[in-house]
Amino acid sequence: MRNKLAFLGPTGTHSEQAAIIYAPDSTKIACASIPLVAAKVESGEAEEGILPIENSLEGSVNLTLDLLIHDSSLSISHEIVLPITHSIIAKKGTSFSNIKFIYSHPQALAQCRNFLSKNLPDAIEIASMSTASAVKEMLQKGENAAAIGTERAGSIYGALTIAHQIEDNPNNVTRFIILAPNDSDVTGEDKTSVCFSFDGDAPGILHSTLNEFAKRKINLTKIESRPSKKDLGRYIFLTDIEGHRKDKVIKEALTGIKKQVSMFKIFGSYPRYRHNT
Repeated sequence: MRNKLAFLGPTGTHSEQAAIIYAPDSTKIACASIPLVAAKVESGEAEEGILPIENSLEGSVNLTLDLLIHDSSLSISHEIVLPITHSIIAKKGTSFSNIKFIYSHPQALAQCRNFLSKNLPDAIEIASMSTASAVKEMLQKGENAAAIGTERAGSIYGALTIAHQIEDNPNNVTRFIILAPNDSDVTGEDKTSVCFSFDGDAPGILHSTLNEFAKRKINLTKIESRPSKKDLGRYIFLTDIEGHRKDKVIKEALTGIKKQVSMFKIFGSYPRYRHNT
């Protein structure tokens, strides 16, 4: 049993939903920010923390990436992928045709653009800090207000769901990572996340580094870059690869990369997420 799990709050968000799926029996600790989730684990107030790192529509969560690169010594120990669904939440007695104001997080509003344009073209959109906060704010208004949020948020705050699955793209999913003091043991179905950067620049420097994977037939499942925060035009490269850092071939490749770069960090090795069938 996982005792305490920190997540990006408030309650009623997709982050809480991911936390419930990952560790249903744990005590959930809602945190106001991404750094605070990590701080709870680092201080021992929580055994693990769960954070969003990538959305299939919006891309990477840069705050989580920067935390891993610059500000935390925690390791990725697991990952979970959550389908993102949005609902229209309103006060009891609210008629859909009377909705004049719609509250939600800007990303949720953007992900439901087609639905809103077709069904609520004249509603005024109001940005909130989270989909759960949107439900709370909506409830303070009259019966002509609604929110885009999770059905759980509606249930928590005593509101009703009056429209289900209003997202424009059914392939909207978010990948969450679990942070812990240590990563996971070898399972045979693993992924390893690392980052690295260079002091200088030269033709083929990145190609030469990535060749450490290619020549060993190691599959890269993801590669991206983030600004180094030191000099304009300097970047930190982040890669996810198939395999565990303790695997012989992975260990050889990582050793080869370390010889070519100025900064190198392993975020962790962990089981690759598999959808239940």
